[in-house]
Amino acid sequence: MTKTYTAKYTQIPSGYMGQLIEWPEVVTEGKTIEKCREMLQDALKEMIKAHKQQKKDIPVGRVLFEQLPAEV
Repeated sequence: MTKTYTAKYTQIPSGYMGQLIEWPEVVTEGKTIEKCREMLQDALKEMIKAHKQQKKDIPVGRVLFEQLPAEV
């Protein structure tokens, strides 16, 4: 079964930090956004593997994003 997760990337002094919205414990950093994306995918795979071995529930994506207008 394939599940989809939402990644958030934040630019930091050393490059980029990537984190999954639905699973905040899955977080990593990379010098470029491409490297960060690759490392985040690897971190997700490892976290899924660990949860399966420990018979823990795997979070599912149920996040809704909405942009709200604001006068600034």
